[in-house]
Amino acid sequence: MRPLLFLALINLAACGPPNAAAPGELVKSSKARVTEDAPEADQRQAVDDTTAFALDVFRQLPRTADNLAFSPWSVTTALSMTYPGARGATQAAFETVLHQSLPPDRFHRAMNTLGRTLDAGNRPFKLRSNNQVFAQQGMTVVPTFLDVLAEEYGAGVRLLDFATEPEPSRLAINAWIDTNTEHLISGLLPRGTITTDTRLALVNTLYFKAAWKTPFEHARTANGPFTLDDGTQAQVPMMAAEDLEVRRAVVDGVLALELPYRGDDVALLLLVPPVGTLDALEHDLDPGMLRGYVDALQDVTLAVRMPKFEARTQVSLGDVLTALGLGVAFSGDADFTGLSEDEALAITSVRHEAVVKTDEAGTEAAAATAVIIGRVSLPRYVEVDRPFLYLVRHRTTGVVLFVGRIMRPETP
Repeated sequence: MRPLLFLALINLAACGPPNAAAPGELVKSSKARVTEDAPEADQRQAVDDTTAFALDVFRQLPRTADNLAFSPWSVTTALSMTYPGARGATQAAFETVLHQSLPPDRFHRAMNTLGRTLDAGNRPFKLRSNNQVFAQQGMTVVPTFLDVLAEEYGAGVRLLDFATEPEPSRLAINAWIDTNTEHLISGLLPRGTITTDTRLALVNTLYFKAAWKTPFEHARTANGPFTLDDGTQAQVPMMAAEDLEVRRAVVDGVLALELPYRGDDVALLLLVPPVGTLDALEHDLDPGMLRGYVDALQDVTLAVRMPKFEARTQVSLGDVLTALGLGVAFSGDADFTGLSEDEALAITSVRHEAVVKTDEAGTEAAAATAVIIGRVSLPRYVEVDRPFLYLVRHRTTGVVLFVGRIMRPETP
């Protein structure tokens, strides 16, 4: 069996409780966050590019569990904050791997605009993402790098003493992540991730919680058959509802079912192919195919049965990103002189963790990503009764907030 994929495509603005204060002295640009929107064409292009990157990573992730959780927007955001510091071949590698088809300034402005759009207005759900860069005390950071962080990502730099206190620094970063993910992710950075040679940690956190527009009744949840990819069946808790207002389509044998969350801005999209063909759907899925499924959806009212599910994944993305073409950024040939010229730097680790829980009330999910940079001398550290893909989409922008796959549902 192969795992569930959970992708969160969302940017940085905050909703709900304020961002928890980060440890360390704050250093930042004097420039304010830009509020001028990027052209709509650039926004659409950024959505397509980040979705293509998300699907690339999805296909490269190790298949070691039935279900997998992954947040590509969290990863995209952390890498996008790192990218302005890259130069030469390292910069080109970032652009290739991220599928970046816009000039750098337009790319960052489009990401900025999408983030502010996702955060706009009073909403009946929580959608909160925070960015924070942690750097070694005394390190000289290039001013233009600080400007991009401030203007496009709303972030500054907090100074910690990695050189003499690597373990307290690691624990402080983990505590900040834990608070900003509502305690769903408490140990993103394992012991040894931060060392005396660490110079920066670029971190993104994401938290999402939404109630269904029409909740499922707990009393109607009962065990029912779920056909696994090999054709055998398992008994799993299946939620049930009558007269549910949803959108549905069948395209080339794939059932597309969209269930709205309260407020209608965000919805869960399930892609349910015939048994035994989920691998083929994942292999072929691209931004164009996804648009085709969404465009085919039609409003209907029907009875729905679907499983409760939960997935959590911790993964180091170094090998994945290297396979996709970012290996130079992890090597002695890395060029991050746009970030700092104090010493030769390279990415030493990219850590990611995501969790998603879906039950009768709705969905709660969180993710965190950290790009760790150190001295180059460091080593590299209807009835949904069969496997399906799911996507939580922001309808207005087309941004994919969450995507996943379920091979064998696990209850929250």
